[in-house]
Amino acid sequence: MPAANLPSATPITPDMLTVPRKPVDGLRPSLIGLSREQLAGALAAIDVPEKTIKMRVGQIWQWLYNKGAQDFEAMTNIAKDVRARLAESYSIDRPEIVTKQVSADGTRKYLLRIAGGHEVETVYIPESDRGTLCISSQVGCTLTCSFCHTGTQKLVRNLTAGEIVAQIMVARDDLGDWGHKVEGKRLVSNVVLTGMGEPHYNFNNVRDAMHIAMDHEGIALSRRRITLSTSGVVPEIYKTGDEIGCLLAVSFHATTDDVRDGLVPINKRWNIEKLLEALRAYPRLSNSERITFEYVMLKDVNDSDADARRLVKLIAGIPAKINLIPFNPWPGAPYERSSWERIEAFAEIVNRAGYASPVRTPRGEDIMAACGQLKSATERARKSAAQIAADVAAG
Repeated sequence: MPAANLPSATPITPDMLTVPRKPVDGLRPSLIGLSREQLAGALAAIDVPEKTIKMRVGQIWQWLYNKGAQDFEAMTNIAKDVRARLAESYSIDRPEIVTKQVSADGTRKYLLRIAGGHEVETVYIPESDRGTLCISSQVGCTLTCSFCHTGTQKLVRNLTAGEIVAQIMVARDDLGDWGHKVEGKRLVSNVVLTGMGEPHYNFNNVRDAMHIAMDHEGIALSRRRITLSTSGVVPEIYKTGDEIGCLLAVSFHATTDDVRDGLVPINKRWNIEKLLEALRAYPRLSNSERITFEYVMLKDVNDSDADARRLVKLIAGIPAKINLIPFNPWPGAPYERSSWERIEAFAEIVNRAGYASPVRTPRGEDIMAACGQLKSATERARKSAAQIAADVAAG
């Protein structure tokens, strides 16, 4: 559940005084991404009177996550001397927007520079009934899924909770999306953890960032408007249900272990049977809170009628929908997109079994922002199709 307000009688304890360690380059540590308790500790560390800390935490929280303040001077209901001390000791700076590309279909891709000079990508997809923000959880990725461009970039590091939630803030800054009432229309209405990285390999920071995103006094996204996309880290699926409670999407992509081992190498550790066991146990499963199975359509690899029939048999009894994703090509990719006729035939078999199987319209292909195409510019290390195929064969 989202972090609660600090009780009025909460004493300031030594563990609360732990504030972000200053980076080696001397930059001020950021308040973005701190829990309310950690924020209280940060205020205590700059000698804010203990009797006012609870009030100040609430004020700063609303300025950051409800109003989108970008500097301490904007926080006009906080005393000037406190604002001055905050500005001297801490930062609320966003990641730098290195580039912003806007697709012909309205999709926006942001290349963001974070601490250490690393870059991550965040994508905003506008639709008639929602605006979905795809955010990253790591710089690079450990999983090396062979069809995914992001997976050809080695893991550099995990993002902090602040760097994860700041992606939402950057997009809302750019879209002018601050200050709406909780029930009001907003441009960033949904968040999907499906950008760069495997969220479950950075679970604690993802969890803490999503608690901030769900907090009703700030960004105030419903847990049902947050979807965590995983390749199948089985132990963390159980933890996600218990500690975040958001919706779940699974990068499934194959109906036999042999094929999935090549496409999604993590399957060698947690195979299809173990993955489905964890999904069947996910809390609150219902027609309104379904598991989403992501299934990228690869020509002559996983797109046969037999694959479709195996898929519906495997997931029988799980409230689910299947997103069929036309493969989004990238330079050197070793696969081709299934034909539209083959995709439609696959979808028909799934539909007849009673599962929704929308075919995802590729978005942002002209700016390399489509699913599986993200890869930050400065971390780019291109591989040829032959190299990738060799990596897959080697396991």
